[in-house]
Amino acid sequence: MVINKVIAKLISFLILVANIIACAMPKRTQNPDTSKLSPFHQCVVDVIRRIPRGKVTSYGQIAALAGEPRAARQVVRILHTQSEKHGLPWYRVINKQGRISLPHHGGYELQKSLLKKEGVRFNRDDVIDLARFGWKPRLR
Repeated sequence: MVINKVIAKLISFLILVANIIACAMPKRTQNPDTSKLSPFHQCVVDVIRRIPRGKVTSYGQIAALAGEPRAARQVVRILHTQSEKHGLPWYRVINKQGRISLPHHGGYELQKSLLKKEGVRFNRDDVIDLARFGWKPRLR
């Protein structure tokens, strides 16, 4: 049991390190829209673009994958201000409890419908099962 927990933590750490390195490496074909963004901002945009259809992730996980585990609020700001400009799948980002953070009649219904179209399911309390639909990024 203890060994399994240590291995799981090591794998999580290696994924984090691999994503930080991947974000720091120069891109072969840099998108001109992101060339003037900060390295963290560029990395957040890159991570969000990698979320596959039918999967969700949290603001905090995106921040951690971008190298700043305590920057979930910055991810919220980037999503709010840059999603349309960069064509980001903003609706695939939810809070760590598996809930949509937008208020009802303030984008909640749209986000839920977009996720449902991709096959993401909600329970009676409108919570997404992160074990089933949570994105687990792989090492690059």
